[in-house]
Amino acid sequence: MSTKIYPLQFEPILKERIWGGEKLQTVLNKPITSKITGESWELSTVEGDVSVVANGELKGKSLTELINELPNEILGTAVYNRFGKQFPLLFKYLDAREDLSIQVHPNDKLAKERHNSFGKTEMWYVMQADEDARIIVGFKEDSGKEEYVENLNNKTLTSILDDIQVKAGDVFFLETGTVHAIGAGLVVAEIQQTSDITYRLYDFDRKDAQGNTRELHVDLALDAINYNKVDTYKKYAKVENESNVIVDCPYFTTNFIPLNGEKKATKNGECFTVLMCIDGDFAIEIENETYQYKKGDTILIPAAIKTFALSGTASILEVFIL
Repeated sequence: MSTKIYPLQFEPILKERIWGGEKLQTVLNKPITSKITGESWELSTVEGDVSVVANGELKGKSLTELINELPNEILGTAVYNRFGKQFPLLFKYLDAREDLSIQVHPNDKLAKERHNSFGKTEMWYVMQADEDARIIVGFKEDSGKEEYVENLNNKTLTSILDDIQVKAGDVFFLETGTVHAIGAGLVVAEIQQTSDITYRLYDFDRKDAQGNTRELHVDLALDAINYNKVDTYKKYAKVENESNVIVDCPYFTTNFIPLNGEKKATKNGECFTVLMCIDGDFAIEIENETYQYKKGDTILIPAAIKTFALSGTASILEVFIL
């Protein structure tokens, strides 16, 4: 008997973080059990944190199992040819009750050499922002290793970093090497390469419940940082019922769909599609079957599904690999 292919949802993998809060429940209806829940990993094959199907006939199967059994059907022919049986992206929602640490991610070359991992190019879509919420993205002006180390040692690092006030709907694209930190009061959808490699530069001398400070990776970061000023803010169109390009990079393409009615999609089977419901609710219709979704849902549409229709009133991030 052949396996039925349908839109897949996964159990959220919830992560306690020193900077986390409760908005993943109040804003996104995630089943958190802690008042310091910082992350909901929606779609992951990171070792130790592999997503498990939450709906339909395949419920209980891991994403890794499905890819091993049906690589072309799940990933798509082009993705399978490029990455093998690896799911190349990681999808998360984050709730920052406090500032995150100032950090940087290595590029593919460094990550491969040091950690046998992908690098970590990522993007943030701001879903909710408290008044005056801010982020750090890169340097205010072109800098260098010496100036950076001097300010790090003097605990004045934030004085040379670009600090930006943000609002809901803002998007930032962070190439590897960009020093960054999500500030307090933000709920963010994060799309990134499959990697959990983070170099923590500065953590504001915070201590956890046991009185311990978190590990820093100052030396590892020195060769990973891009010391030049970078432009990370992404402007994008918002044409109703269309796929409006936000980010188009070698690792992923992300479109913004302001759905108000119906939108039909036709794919070629070369890549999966992931939809993140940023606001509202919508349905996916496939061959007379209808699947319902709401804000905070993340859906993997396997590559084998080549024709489907979206209907409803929602804001959706549409992600795939070209």
